[in-house]
Amino acid sequence: MIARLIDWSGRNRWMVLVISLILAVTGAWAAVTSPLDAVPDLSDPQVIVFSEWMGRSPELVEAQVTYPLVTGLQSLPGVKAVRGLTMFGMAFTYVLLDDGVNPYDARSRVLERLQQLQNRLPADAQVSLGPDASAVGWVYEYVIQDTSGTRTPGDLRALQDWTLRFELESVPGIAEVASLGGFEKQWQVVLDPDRLRAGGVSVQDVASAVSRSNRETGGRVIESAGRELYVQGRGFLADLDDLRHVPVGMAVDGTPILLSSVASVELGPDIRRGLADLDGTGEAVARCRSIAAMIRSPAVTRPRSGRLDLRQTLLSDHQTPPGPPEGSAPIIRGWVLCGDVSRPKVYVTAAL
Repeated sequence: MIARLIDWSGRNRWMVLVISLILAVTGAWAAVTSPLDAVPDLSDPQVIVFSEWMGRSPELVEAQVTYPLVTGLQSLPGVKAVRGLTMFGMAFTYVLLDDGVNPYDARSRVLERLQQLQNRLPADAQVSLGPDASAVGWVYEYVIQDTSGTRTPGDLRALQDWTLRFELESVPGIAEVASLGGFEKQWQVVLDPDRLRAGGVSVQDVASAVSRSNRETGGRVIESAGRELYVQGRGFLADLDDLRHVPVGMAVDGTPILLSSVASVELGPDIRRGLADLDGTGEAVARCRSIAAMIRSPAVTRPRSGRLDLRQTLLSDHQTPPGPPEGSAPIIRGWVLCGDVSRPKVYVTAAL
């Protein structure tokens, strides 16, 4: 066989040259366009199920949330193993898939099974699917810093959650934008036991009144002078003053007892279990990260281009200082294009 191939090559030299040229061009094209990853994803394809049942102990969450999910998801086709991780008030269920299973089909099947398992879970437990990204999909990191000192960490977190996050999620290749640092703002109602006792109002009355107040009711239409007038009950709370004027009970003389009469309503931070810092500057920094499902060399600069567009959204006294762990573009370019192995190792250590 080898002798016949050598004989044919000697008689058809031009054909051998053409085939060699085609192979060389194809190899060069493949080297430029092949997907590259700074940290290759060698993990099993998986679907993450996040469960939240706040205020419950890990033992209770394990018995009533994690166990039903693990046992119910094991019978799905293409599932290799199901692992559960339980902590205070929340749990993570990892559904490991066989090689070759389409992750999008697996997510659809897991979502259908979660709907069937909903009746086996507590009524107030919340279950949702995790991001469509792997554990090594962290590709971009940035910080939001107020250089003027006039804004609190809560303001920076609000800017991240309600402005930057939505614009970053529109960048192609981004699966999730996970925020870290700052304070999440809350409307907090601080009850006064003495005023509650004097007004004859219980804590349950206050909770029910606040829950019922923040809703609107729709009705039909009334025709008048050839026009249709919409009937609607307005009850949406727009600010703290609206919440303070919510009636929570009735006095002996028929006067309504407002929420401001038995409690103080204020804007405060939520309880947090972590913080972010940049170069020792403390709470002036809100640090966030973006997660992409796959890093590919043609699109590796997309998160960076999204960041450049976001600079117009930031105020003049906000900065997004650059740093080594800001993206995967320096890693891939330094490792593959420049052949410098020592620099990517430093960046990988900082990013991971």
